[in-house]
Amino acid sequence: MLKLDRIEYDYPQASIQANFELEEGNALALMGPSGCGKTTTLDLIAGFLAPHRGEMCFNGQNLLALKPDARPLSYLFQQHNLFPHLSLWQNIGIGVRPSLKLSREEKQQIDQCLASVGLRGFGDRRPDQLSGGQQQRVGLARGLIRSLLCNKPLLLLDEPFSALDQSLRTEIIALINRLRIEHRLTLIISTHQIDDAKALNAQVYRFDN
Repeated sequence: MLKLDRIEYDYPQASIQANFELEEGNALALMGPSGCGKTTTLDLIAGFLAPHRGEMCFNGQNLLALKPDARPLSYLFQQHNLFPHLSLWQNIGIGVRPSLKLSREEKQQIDQCLASVGLRGFGDRRPDQLSGGQQQRVGLARGLIRSLLCNKPLLLLDEPFSALDQSLRTEIIALINRLRIEHRLTLIISTHQIDDAKALNAQVYRFDN
């Protein structure tokens, strides 16, 4: 279970507050107007920001005591953060080992992840050879491989569908939901669209301005 207990973060002109529980393997949608605290909350969970008050734990482990790279999570940003000079295979592998010195089993897992997101045989291509939707799939594959090989069962998605048209949005949401269920991932997504939450069978936590 992920638990945020009266977490607060103060900006000069406002305070962000989050207080919720999410069972392992379930999904939660953070919703509300721009600037209300959705991305800030994801950054607090990831450890990029430190709350001024409150407690946070995942499966009984105090997250606030852990540095960002030690937390059991993967974070998919809005812009995918793919390295343009690396192949897709390397972009995914670097999420497991920055040195890219991977075992045979790890290499096989990367191939399987590419296949699972519909990119079998694309491993040698570079990001600029892909569409926006395909780049989104690479980001998902990197998050998935970290979950499988690096004990990162918590997946954070920051408005991952904002640049996609409706048909591709529907396809990617279905893919995320399938992977979440298949690998029992705990998912938190920030979104403006209630339809995204419904499609992911997600609980909703709504922020106000």
